[in-house]
Amino acid sequence: MTILLIHTGGTISMVKSSHGFEPKAGVVEEFVNLQVRDSFPGLDIDVCVLSPLIDSANATPADWNRVAQQIADCHERYEGFVVTHGTDTLAYTSAALCFALEGLDKPVVLTGSMLPLTVEGNDAVANLLGAFQCVVEAPAGVWVHFCGQRLHGARIYKTHSRRHDAFGSMASDVLPIWSSPNLTRHAARSAKVATVAVAPGMMEGVLQFATSECDGLVLRCYGSGTVPETPTFRQALVAAAGRGVPVLAVSQCPEGGIALGTYAAGAVLVECGVIDGREMTLEAAYTKMVFALSIHAALEQQKSFLETSVAGEF
Repeated sequence: MTILLIHTGGTISMVKSSHGFEPKAGVVEEFVNLQVRDSFPGLDIDVCVLSPLIDSANATPADWNRVAQQIADCHERYEGFVVTHGTDTLAYTSAALCFALEGLDKPVVLTGSMLPLTVEGNDAVANLLGAFQCVVEAPAGVWVHFCGQRLHGARIYKTHSRRHDAFGSMASDVLPIWSSPNLTRHAARSAKVATVAVAPGMMEGVLQFATSECDGLVLRCYGSGTVPETPTFRQALVAAAGRGVPVLAVSQCPEGGIALGTYAAGAVLVECGVIDGREMTLEAAYTKMVFALSIHAALEQQKSFLETSVAGEF
């Protein structure tokens, strides 16, 4: 089986420096040569290092494009892909790959670690070896392997900043894949997308600014979809509708999702055409908004894309 490892950086490849941990070239490559190839003698493994290596806190949609382009370019030559990535934005990248790679028919497995390969007692060895086992066994789609678990790439979220089992995922019987007969890579373009979380007594001018300046907005609501009932809040949503700006609502709760229209306190969302994000994670909602704006020019097409489950994200 032919596997391409795409190395982007992250904690897994870090070494100590005078400024703290930072990615270093050669760390992951050496581990592949010394341990992975011996552990999986039946695999033909190539390594692609995306330079510059980054801390995933610095990741942007341009980095999603770098990974997706590499997979698309090599799609016919390899039977599976492993992507090493920092944990801070790993959930964003995994969701982004679900929307970037329409027609993917190979397994793509992302992994990372909470402690680097260069540190004693790390989780990096188990995660990287586990990712290669996962790519052998997993069906086509975008997956995350972390702490012994195979997680749905469009439904994961980071749950802990330090523990080795740092990710959770909502269960789904739908594969993390955008089904299509042919592979099409969709590029994420530069779009002004904001996330705004409601809070008691929030400064509503932030929402007004976002709806007047952004191309798309992800609104993090209370519970099953409630928001403050104030004139300013309503005016901001009316302004977004008037400008043709899609607004996607998701819950601040990690489980359960939203159901717009359940409570009167969320009626303004329905009245202003806000899109029900159901149980989408923040990461999936944000990346999906970027791709909705990148793929479609018309508001109705953007809304239709956002309302349709593309890769099992809801």
